[in-house]
Amino acid sequence: MLKLELSEVPSPCRILAIGCHADDIEIGCGGTILRLIEALPTIEVCWVVLSAHGVRVEEVHASADAFLHGVERQQVIVRDFPDGFLPYSGEQVKQFFEDLKPVITPDLVFTHYRDDLHQDHRLASDLTWNTFRDHLILEYEIPKYDGDFGSPNVFVHLDETLARRKVENLLAFFQTQRDRRWFTEDLFLGLLRIRGMESNSPARYAEGFYGRKVVL
Repeated sequence: MLKLELSEVPSPCRILAIGCHADDIEIGCGGTILRLIEALPTIEVCWVVLSAHGVRVEEVHASADAFLHGVERQQVIVRDFPDGFLPYSGEQVKQFFEDLKPVITPDLVFTHYRDDLHQDHRLASDLTWNTFRDHLILEYEIPKYDGDFGSPNVFVHLDETLARRKVENLLAFFQTQRDRRWFTEDLFLGLLRIRGMESNSPARYAEGFYGRKVVL
């Protein structure tokens, strides 16, 4: 298995993380962001949430503060596009993506999985690829009732401390989701454990991504 070292990432590393809903970034790539922050001497993060309202906006900022602790150059952008209706607000969402171009020139973009069964997630993935056409894009996965998991081809290994920190943050900062039967410690750790097994992670945990265009 070919392994690429984080030491090869340019410094400063500019990261753009895109999520449709308040907890998507944390669920999909929160552990990887924590690892990048630990591993890289300088890092810049633009954290974008497309649909959050009311107390969910407060959750976004509280969680982002925790995940991005120690990152000097960070920007958190929260929009209020209607949850579940992003494809029907397509022109406005597309314009927002175009407006992101002067905000950051990312080295690495995290976005939703193209074949995600949630309509908001699919639109965000499509617009990410339409907007950032010459960038390294990794698509992350979100567990859900629809059962749309695929087979990732990119893995980031996490040690147990980072894996548990990710999950503890999720449970601490998204109280509005705690009544959902799937929003539990065992589900989040279980997914990390499965991806760790698939990628032979020495510390047993990993996040999985889809890298559709990667230049070595």
